[in-house]
Amino acid sequence: MSISNSLVKIAKPVIEKFPRLAATYRLMRDSRFNPEDAKMTPLGFKFSGNEAMERGLHEPEEVEIVKKYLNSCDVFINIGANLGYYCCIALQQGVKTVAFEPIDMNLKYLYANVKANNWEDNIEVFPVALSSKSGLIEIYGGGTGASLIQGWAETPKEIRRLVPVLSLDDVLGERFSGKRCFFLVDIEGAEKFMLEGAIKHLGMKPKPVWMIEICISEHQPQGTKINPHLLSTFQTFWKEGYEARTANQDFAIVTEEEISKIIESGNDTLHTHNFLFISKQG
Repeated sequence: MSISNSLVKIAKPVIEKFPRLAATYRLMRDSRFNPEDAKMTPLGFKFSGNEAMERGLHEPEEVEIVKKYLNSCDVFINIGANLGYYCCIALQQGVKTVAFEPIDMNLKYLYANVKANNWEDNIEVFPVALSSKSGLIEIYGGGTGASLIQGWAETPKEIRRLVPVLSLDDVLGERFSGKRCFFLVDIEGAEKFMLEGAIKHLGMKPKPVWMIEICISEHQPQGTKINPHLLSTFQTFWKEGYEARTANQDFAIVTEEEISKIIESGNDTLHTHNFLFISKQG
C-alpha cells in the first residue's frame, strides 16, 4: 500500500464526520482516474473505480436480484449508472444495455470499464440526467452520491454543476416497445421527477420490471425527516397496475397503508431503500 493510500485510509473516518470535508474528499478520491487500473472481479469481468465493486462485495443481495431479472429481459436500462457496475453485470450476461449518467468522472470510469471488457458494441450511454422536462439542471456533489436534490446527504450547495437533463420518454420514445425491459434506478432522491417524464415507459406492454432506490429517511435535506415524495412515488406505480415489493430476501409486499403509517409516525418499518415494481398480471 502506498503512503498516499495509507494517509487516505487514516483520514477518511475523521473527514466523514464533516459533510463539507467529506464531499471534497469524495471528489478528490474520484479524480484519481487511471483506466489501466481495471481488475478482474470475482463476478468474472474487469472493473475499476471502487474497491468494493472490484472485490465483488458491492450490494451482494441487490446484485443477485438484478442477475435474476436479467435472465428474462431483452433490454437493461440503468438510470444513474455511476461507474457502470450494474451495466457490466448486464453486459456480461449478453443483455442490451442503456445507461444514463451525467457526472463526467463517473462516465470516464464507465467508459473504461466497458472498454476493458470489449463490450462497446452492446451499450448506449447517454451523458445526461433524467427528470420531468428537458433543459439544464444543477446537480450537487459528485461520485456515487451526486443528486439533483439540494442538501441531499448534507452535500454543501456550493459543490454543484450544471448538467443537461432530458425526460426518459423523449430520449427513448417507442424504441423498446414490445421488449421485456428491466429498469434499475439509483438517482439519489430524484426518482419522482424522473418518473414524471417516463409515463409512456410505465405503461409499456409488456410492463417493465423496475428496481429503484427510494430513500425513506436516509440522506434527506436538513429539516426533512421522511421523503416528501414517498407516497406519490409509490402511487405512480400502483396507478399503472404494478405491485411494490422490497428488493431483498424478504420480497415483502409494500402497501399504501404501510407507507401512509410511515409518513404519519416517522417510523420506517420497511428497513430497506430498494424496491421492486412488477406488473400485477405477472
